[in-house]
Amino acid sequence: MGMSLPQIIILGAGLGGTIAAYEIRDAVKGKATVTVVNDQEDYWFVPSNPWVAVRWREPDAIRVHLPPIMARKGIGFTSVGAKRVHPAENRVELNDGTSLSYDYLVIATGPDLAFDEVEGLGPAGFTQSICKTDHAAHAADAFEAFCANPGPIVVGAAQGASCYGPAYEFALILDTELRRRKIRDRVPMTYISPEPYIGHLGLDGVGDTKTLLESELRNRHIKWITNTRITKVESGTMHVEEVAEDGAVKDTHDLPFGYSMILPAFRGIAAVHGIEGLTNPRGFVLADKHQRNPTFRNVYSLGVCVAIPPIGPTPVPVGVPKTGFMIESMVTAIAHNLKLELDGKEPTEEATWNAVCLADFGDGGVAFVAQPQIPPRNLNWSSSGKWVHLAKIGFEKYFLHKVRRGTSEPFYEKLAMHALGIRKLRFK
Repeated sequence: MGMSLPQIIILGAGLGGTIAAYEIRDAVKGKATVTVVNDQEDYWFVPSNPWVAVRWREPDAIRVHLPPIMARKGIGFTSVGAKRVHPAENRVELNDGTSLSYDYLVIATGPDLAFDEVEGLGPAGFTQSICKTDHAAHAADAFEAFCANPGPIVVGAAQGASCYGPAYEFALILDTELRRRKIRDRVPMTYISPEPYIGHLGLDGVGDTKTLLESELRNRHIKWITNTRITKVESGTMHVEEVAEDGAVKDTHDLPFGYSMILPAFRGIAAVHGIEGLTNPRGFVLADKHQRNPTFRNVYSLGVCVAIPPIGPTPVPVGVPKTGFMIESMVTAIAHNLKLELDGKEPTEEATWNAVCLADFGDGGVAFVAQPQIPPRNLNWSSSGKWVHLAKIGFEKYFLHKVRRGTSEPFYEKLAMHALGIRKLRFK
């Protein structure tokens, strides 16, 4: 047989990792073997979790069982999970004590959820989460119990959080569902966030997101507190500090709640946290413009696990989101670059890092496009309306279909994203 083929390992099978496996496999066919290391056998379509939390979706409807699809595609798959990456030795240590060696590693793990950074936060504490589908299913049970005995609701994000779209989305979905149940009049609602203003989104606003989202919250009688740090959560009470421009505590609030969903800050997963040269102090993977690690040149990364510096200082720490479209642009760049490397060439492709977000409220929604993500921008656009809800359903159906079929075709072409002037790769 001669020499064995180079090994490419993809760590993680979420939004980015699954599509990366398909796209990389198609790009390097016959030139390398592709193996996916994940901590479970199922893929979950995370953008639909807010719907799961109000029973507009059942968890099974957004689940894809991966082993048979990966086998059909000729992609290796293990659900044992990674314990530690050893980049100096080109190997991944698995949870069962075995190791896999690689020639190229693609890290697509998503985040570790830092609930422990705020006392009482998260499903093990007193607030709900929509970050994982099992969390959302638990949140749905809690919501049913709440509806039988309504009270105040607090929705939002903790300091250092980086993904604000789903928090707005969920606050407005709850409003829609409570009105359907005819109990909205018994539920005072408050949105809390470390963002310096409503619609900042970790992106210093996109188009007119400030006006759009403020008017949505106002029209639906949802109060808000920004520049907020959560100090502690107790059963039925959230303790928050409002911070002034200079960082001093301006005000403290004890917010009562009968139901609360708070997005935590993210950090890198334990398997990569604290590896000199690979990750930053939060455990996010360092990557250059080609998605390649500057120290370990055969390690690529994509998605939420990638280190991105925040946009400007804010009174309370605010992270930058990685939207699905931006993640797909990273996937495409990595697939191209691995193909080049296997042909003995240098990587040239750069991901566009455009932010495209569809935030659905059940009876409408807000969409925004930031191109590029970091200002100043070439395209800075936001819009609202019923069409966003339909677009989100279309995206869910299309993406799940793609994962089930094992196709790597980029969704943005299907959704006519290029009509908005958006491309995934930077064209020279």
